[in-house]
Amino acid sequence: MFLLALDTSSVAGSVAVLRDGKIIGVISTWTNEDHSSRMFRHVETLLGELSLDLGGFDAFAVTSGPGSFTGLRVGLAAVKGWAEVYSRPIVAVSALEAIAAQSRAGTPVLVPVFDARRGEVYFGVYKRQGGTAGLIFVPEGEACVATPDDFWASVEAKVGNRTFVVVTPTPEVLASAMERAKKDRGASGQIMPETVASFLAPTVGELGWHRLGAGEVSNSLTLDANYVRRTDAEMKWKDPAI
Repeated sequence: MFLLALDTSSVAGSVAVLRDGKIIGVISTWTNEDHSSRMFRHVETLLGELSLDLGGFDAFAVTSGPGSFTGLRVGLAAVKGWAEVYSRPIVAVSALEAIAAQSRAGTPVLVPVFDARRGEVYFGVYKRQGGTAGLIFVPEGEACVATPDDFWASVEAKVGNRTFVVVTPTPEVLASAMERAKKDRGASGQIMPETVASFLAPTVGELGWHRLGAGEVSNSLTLDANYVRRTDAEMKWKDPAI
């Protein structure tokens, strides 16, 4: 069985192909060009290298958010189109879950976070649990967006006294806030972030594969994006001062 995994949640977009649950190909780049613009080139190149075509896939996995509005919209539209044409199921995976799943920390609570631009970060709280298909990551509450300073305060309120690890592919956006937090609370290993890969498609594919086996799938009609933050157009319309 073949699965095509696509991540367009951020500028570091990526595409991965899995065969029987094993990654057999990945392509990713980080450039000033939005991944939504080069996504189809990446898919074409990777499938050419593997001598595959879209009709040969048994399912598609895709990041459903949060992330770039344009990137998510293009990525989901592409997967919806492929699923409709080839009558294949879709597996939606949160970008935050794909970040959390890369953690090697042994703590049961993980706080994935990444750059949302405009001086903000996306984040969530996940609890790691064992399952018949391997580890699963259960979100505690909704995905959020906040400034790095407000992020720390929000995490403390959500996590309480439990031990947690912050997991991020973009640690630089937390650096200043982390230093301020250390000064305010004293040195604490609890707020040292764990850095993971920014290319999420391989992990999206692995999570999608397990979810596919559990029957947790969507289709072109039910798949939806979780943008978390309002679009620029909405913000300017509702807040004229922006």
